[in-house]
Amino acid sequence: MVVFNGLLKIKICEAVSLKPTAWSLRHAVGPRPQTFLLDPYIALNVDDSRIGQTATKQKTNSPAWHDEFVTDVCNGRKIELAVFHDAPIGYDDFVANCTIQFEELLQNGSRHFEDWDASSSVAGFDYVPGGVFTEDAVAPAVPPD
Repeated sequence: MVVFNGLLKIKICEAVSLKPTAWSLRHAVGPRPQTFLLDPYIALNVDDSRIGQTATKQKTNSPAWHDEFVTDVCNGRKIELAVFHDAPIGYDDFVANCTIQFEELLQNGSRHFEDWDASSSVAGFDYVPGGVFTEDAVAPAVPPD
C-alpha cells in the first residue's frame, strides 16, 4: 500500500453535465424539472479529514471553480471529492462523489486526473505532489512530469 507524505496542492477545475438527483428535485416546480439547475460545490477530504470546499456556483450544472487547496499530508491514502447542491432549506443535497487512491495517482504518472461516476461528469483536478512513500521506502518516489 502506498501512502502520501508531503505537501499536496489540488486545483479543482470544473464539473460537466451534473445531474440533479431525485432528492434535489423535491422542491422543483413547473412542468420541466429536468431543466433544474444546481447550486453545486465540492467538498474535499484527504482520508477522513476535511481539507476544504469550493465556493458555491449558482444555477449551473457545469460549474467551473479553479479553486486551489494546499495542505500537508501525513500517511495519506486517498482523496475524496463530493459534489453537493447548496439547498436553500435543510441539509445540502448529495449529487456525486469520487475517491482517488494516492497509489492510483502514482501508478498513472500524471499530474492531472479526470474521473467521476457514470451519472455525472467531472473534468479533473491537478495536483502537485510533495512526495510519495511506500510503507517500507526510505526515499520519495515522485511521479514524472
